[in-house]
Amino acid sequence: MTGLPLLPTSVVGSHALPGWVVLGREAQAAGRLGPGDLRELIEDATRVALLDQLEAGIDVPANGEMGRESFTLGFFGRLTGLRALPTPRRLGVPNYDTHPPYQVVERLAAPDGLGLVEEWRMTRRLTDRPLRATCPGPLTLSIPLRHAGGPYRDRDGLLADLAAVVNAELRALVEAGADFIQVDEPNFVMLRAGSPDEARERVAFFNRTVEGVRARLALHVCFGNLSNKPFVTPREYRPLFPALLDARCDQLVLEFASREMAELELLKEVAGREVAVGVIDVKAYRAETAEDVAARLRLALRAVAPERLWVVPDCGLWETPRASAVAKLRAMVAGARLVRRELGL
Repeated sequence: MTGLPLLPTSVVGSHALPGWVVLGREAQAAGRLGPGDLRELIEDATRVALLDQLEAGIDVPANGEMGRESFTLGFFGRLTGLRALPTPRRLGVPNYDTHPPYQVVERLAAPDGLGLVEEWRMTRRLTDRPLRATCPGPLTLSIPLRHAGGPYRDRDGLLADLAAVVNAELRALVEAGADFIQVDEPNFVMLRAGSPDEARERVAFFNRTVEGVRARLALHVCFGNLSNKPFVTPREYRPLFPALLDARCDQLVLEFASREMAELELLKEVAGREVAVGVIDVKAYRAETAEDVAARLRLALRAVAPERLWVVPDCGLWETPRASAVAKLRAMVAGARLVRRELGL
């Protein structure tokens, strides 16, 4: 990717939803939108997401995932072989147990794809800037799926079919012109204590997922961000090392700001690839200052050479109020520019 400054700024994928998108989705659920109306809603929202990022000064934006529902929920309607189960809990604070699970009743397939090619083509028409395309990985897609009593004897069989579905989508994205693709796998960190074999298995599934995908590849591993809440505790990357170093990707995208920049020393073990370091805490409402971001970047530069360091938020911004999200992106860009000047760049 040419023409970028050192310490390029980017995003992890999703952007904060404009309030009118929520109203549009409610109208869709009530049967008040036709297919053309929905396309217009998503395209207009994507324009806004791109404009917010470009006005903030982001070097490599993403489309904001405006056409998706709660990160992954919209994809399950595109998979055959699933039956929706009752939502475990509907009252009280929304969290991971208020999203619907699915029973796997047949072998999984996506005969019409996951919709990311159409999403990419629409976004590509809206800007000529370099773009980061994003796709959830098979481990993440498997979270709400219940396979017991179905066609799969074990979870590995389920994951193999999901990996094939995602691999086909990634290849189709490349065919459509995407040259920088990120696979999102927050599920990577959901390991049993002391299970290096499990970490190696998860990396192997990622490598199977991206096999033959001729693009610049990023692997995003975070700790979850549903309703601004992580999924796991303790929030540590150490159990993934050194297995994570075998992932066949050009860039690792990791969460640090919400953890007070803990475990940056692990990045000294990452050689020969870029690291996108989260310097914006998307789980905090208050917007960082440029100096907050610069201080975090100075810490990161102790572990990563500047030519391999990218600057990103911890995770997507879909759970962040838009005004806060925009302020955070502006601070991130300003902080990166401050550190570039300090480095004489």
